[in-house]
Amino acid sequence: MEFLTTIEALEAHYGTPGDAAMRKVAHRLTPTYRQWIMASRLCMVSTVGPEGTDGSPRGDDGPVVLELDETTLALPDWKGNNRIDTLRNIVRDGRISLMFMVPGSNNVIRVNGTARVTADAALCARFERAGKRPRTVIVIAISEIYAQCARALMRARTWSAGDESAALPTVGQMLADVTQGEVGGDAYDRSWPERAKASLW
Repeated sequence: MEFLTTIEALEAHYGTPGDAAMRKVAHRLTPTYRQWIMASRLCMVSTVGPEGTDGSPRGDDGPVVLELDETTLALPDWKGNNRIDTLRNIVRDGRISLMFMVPGSNNVIRVNGTARVTADAALCARFERAGKRPRTVIVIAISEIYAQCARALMRARTWSAGDESAALPTVGQMLADVTQGEVGGDAYDRSWPERAKASLW
């Protein structure tokens, strides 16, 4: 198997991008990019650090991010598993990418930029729900925003294929598999819905 190992070889293989692909990039929240991102309740966050890369879904029941100004977004770090892989990476290497999705739309809006983590009380308070606040907020300085080609979600029939999860292993089963039965199993799966309900925020 041969690999493409230079930018020149890669570009020669793919050719020249179309005009729209090159001109769609903005460096701030334009009215249409703002409208789209504020409709998104789900984004995928990618970071990089000394140990490698990390990808993490972030979701909310309203806009997943808050606009601080036209070049700055704020993403609350709601309750999770406390591994803080994303936050560790940001503290050591601020590069970040986000992919915003909206159910039913095959379009994806991408944001690339740099991030910092803050526990600023006033900013955390802006996300308060039923007396609960995120422990920290990720503040993202936007470098570029652009729309992603819809073909990937169209090929996958992401929003129209129906629920295909019934035959998949549960998280409890996966944990039991990885730990030779020491963690997880049916008890984990049975308790998960109530634990999740009590700890969404």
